[in-house]
Amino acid sequence: MHIEPGLVADSKIWLSYVTAAGAGGYGLKLAWQDVMERGPGPLLSRAAASAALVFCFFEVFPHYPVGVSEVHLIFGSTLFLIFGAAPAAIGLALGLLLQGLFFAPFDLPQFGMNVTTLLVPLYGLSYLAGKIVEPGTPYVDLKYRQALALSTAYQAGIVAWVMFWAFYGQGFTVETMQSVATFGAAYMLVIVVEPLADLAVLAAAKTIDGLKGSVLVDRRLYHAA
Repeated sequence: MHIEPGLVADSKIWLSYVTAAGAGGYGLKLAWQDVMERGPGPLLSRAAASAALVFCFFEVFPHYPVGVSEVHLIFGSTLFLIFGAAPAAIGLALGLLLQGLFFAPFDLPQFGMNVTTLLVPLYGLSYLAGKIVEPGTPYVDLKYRQALALSTAYQAGIVAWVMFWAFYGQGFTVETMQSVATFGAAYMLVIVVEPLADLAVLAAAKTIDGLKGSVLVDRRLYHAA
């Protein structure tokens, strides 16, 4: 979902700094709540694991330029279910930054847009999980329809933000609309893969008793709220 260089002119890119600051500020709030609940060690452990996976998703997994952006397998809902909202947010931001610093420096000017596009849908996903997953249900017991709803919400949020940046940068032209439609259609195909990946990871976690109580996973993975 990387925003292509030049999509938003330098004179307009200031808005991405504002949105990224807002997303980052909310992420810090979640991180502080996490530290208050379990301490800094578990948060740092899960954030590091999340960042390593995100870096792998961006650099190792297939990704293709389509329309106004690129199609990636990000597994945002998987990161949330395994690590929790704060570690997933830190991992997404840090993984994106590491990729830009070491492999794609041309993406750094778009970092604010890209991090906003990744994090705000994650926060929406976290809110939705609180609504559709019963308090007595650990995440390892999620049903397919719940995993599908969470993944769909995250991917739809990403597409919506990419559309926003495209129209904000290029205006409502026929060419932009066509590029956005092409990207959206390709990206929503990810929904076919990610819910199945979520359930596969959760099923694997359910069989690994050693992870219960581990600092490497979110408490909600195995326990009711």
